[in-house]
Amino acid sequence: MSRKLRWGVMGCANIAIGSVIPGIQQSARGEVVAIASRDESKARETAGKLGIAKSYGSYEALLEDDSVDAVYIPLPNHLHKEWTIRAAEAGKHVLCEKPFSIDAGEAKEMTAACSRAGVHLAEAFMYRHHPRYNKIQEIIASGELGDLRGIHGAFTFNSSANTGNFRFNQAMGGGALYDIGVYPISAARLVTGSEPEAATVHAFFSEHHDGVDMMASGLLEFPGGIALTFDCGMWAASRNTLEILGTDGRIEVPSAYVCDPNSPSVFYVTVRGHRREVKFPPMNHYSLQADDFAAVVLDEAAPAFGQQDSVWNMRVLDACLESARTRSRVVIPH
Repeated sequence: MSRKLRWGVMGCANIAIGSVIPGIQQSARGEVVAIASRDESKARETAGKLGIAKSYGSYEALLEDDSVDAVYIPLPNHLHKEWTIRAAEAGKHVLCEKPFSIDAGEAKEMTAACSRAGVHLAEAFMYRHHPRYNKIQEIIASGELGDLRGIHGAFTFNSSANTGNFRFNQAMGGGALYDIGVYPISAARLVTGSEPEAATVHAFFSEHHDGVDMMASGLLEFPGGIALTFDCGMWAASRNTLEILGTDGRIEVPSAYVCDPNSPSVFYVTVRGHRREVKFPPMNHYSLQADDFAAVVLDEAAPAFGQQDSVWNMRVLDACLESARTRSRVVIPH
């Protein structure tokens, strides 16, 4: 059996405990060997519950562990840059939770540090590793939908009552665009294979949540007259969808960004009035993400998404935030 990539987890965030750690543990090529928290008792308790051999009371101690090949960073957004760079300098490969950073400038520093250290760096957009997105790209490329005309993405949920969450803290990189707007933005870039030229975004900044954007609706202008319209929110009813529209047909993706690993996943293709279902068996996209990461590190496979992709996504997010704050159309530099 091929060697497994040995992971350390930097923090006991809900996304780590509920999704990413179980995903790595269920993957073919990964194992979680250590977890760290600034609260040593919390790290020890989490390690015991999840069957992780080692726990540490500091992130520095985790980075000093020679048995750790790669780290997963689910820390609050404002800490991504610091700990990605420190992990790289310690010789660890890095899977960094989205949003990759606070802005494109930070993203460039992170990618440069990892390139200097010769370590693999990836952003934790797990949905992109599910084979349904390869199939969606194949359908678009085949011309079955005709010419691409537009994309609409929606990702909303209501967690507004939890006012102590870092997502509602400006200094920590809170807000709906950072937290979930990045999903439809990255998905549109993925399916079009191009970069948007301008952004126009309107947002609801809540005085009850440290002034962060609790809801945002936007338009991204892609080359060729193609547009992404999207909305994202943390104070709205739940939605998690993507629609891709062509001149002859369309694709509808329910559970577009987060899907149940224990249930089949589907999307629907409608061409000239005829609708069909494209179905995939249950699979864990967090496990697929871990296996793709391990293939790059252990087998020297080419990454599906290069480090520069995260810089480009942050560049778009920068424009969206500027547009929302200034209530103006913002041209995205290339």
